Amino acid sequence: MIKNILIAGILFGSIGCNSAQNQSQLASISDKKEIPKITFENLAPPYKNYNYFRDVNKYGFQFNATSFNLTNAWWLAEVSTLVYASIDFVRSRFQKAGLQEVKYFENHSTQCYVANNDEFAIVAFRGSEIWKQRETFDLKEVFAEINTNVDIWLTDWQQGGKVHRGFKQALNEVWPDLLPYIRGLHNKGCKIWLTGHSLGGALATLFASQFNSVQGVYTFGSPRVGNEVFKEHFQVKIYRFVNNDDIVPWVPPSGKYVHVGELKFIDSHGIIRENIIENERPVDYPRDDPDGLEVTDQLKKNMFKGFVPAPFRDHVPLLYAIHIWNNVIENQQ
Repeated sequence: MIKNILIAGILFGSIGCNSAQNQSQLASISDKKEIPKITFENLAPPYKNYNYFRDVNKYGFQFNATSFNLTNAWWLAEVSTLVYASIDFVRSRFQKAGLQEVKYFENHSTQCYVANNDEFAIVAFRGSEIWKQRETFDLKEVFAEINTNVDIWLTDWQQGGKVHRGFKQALNEVWPDLLPYIRGLHNKGCKIWLTGHSLGGALATLFASQFNSVQGVYTFGSPRVGNEVFKEHFQVKIYRFVNNDDIVPWVPPSGKYVHVGELKFIDSHGIIRENIIENERPVDYPRDDPDGLEVTDQLKKNMFKGFVPAPFRDHVPLLYAIHIWNNVIENQQ
């Protein structure tokens, strides 16, 4: 009888463990966020209905990390999405995440937030205004603005090599005020982290090159910033996220321009892939079947139905944040 009781105990104990494990897995799956359908109504930030820094107490920022950290990638993707919003909205979300001090820097077309506590500071550059919400959306107009923002002229860079002239000018607009503030935080012992989406990623890269006493840099959908010599002189560890068919990381054209940093590619299934060969489009299966970048009659018809071509849809900062969050949850299973 005792033997039967022991056997029963082992069996029911195993069943109980498996049940608890299954419940844990189900809970993890339920924590994943649904990928929203991107239309012209939600193509551009700010996203004021989005729940920023969800479960931030469970997934805290690892400010001492010296190598790639998926949780930090999620934090910084959230930050890069958040900073498109208004000052009051941004400040309240940063404070929810435990970053009580928030400073805003703006000059002409460049905007930057610095949020910090006693242990670390996040410096987040805002991306180009062409990705913010507008009353109308014209595909040809967006192409024209991209070509304007990504003019191919290279200019000398103090740390070595050449960089995009427009990006350099944009950073210089806030540099005189931003640099002493960041230097002050660093001298107080704050670990400095840099991030940005689109143009913001380019500015974060340039800032890191000039002020290389930073703990880490994560960019999302960043364009190329400088030439090969600039890359050779770049000393900071940087992780560069590209979401599937995002168009912006492919400009300016390769050759004169190269990317810096370690590529983290989000594939068509939302899985983060590594060891991708630079300058080869690693899109395996498109998430839809767009007609490409040519403004064809069929594409115009699809646009009236709310269809957003994949190269623009995949650049949406909110998608970066959600895909990386889902990878964080998958990693917990």
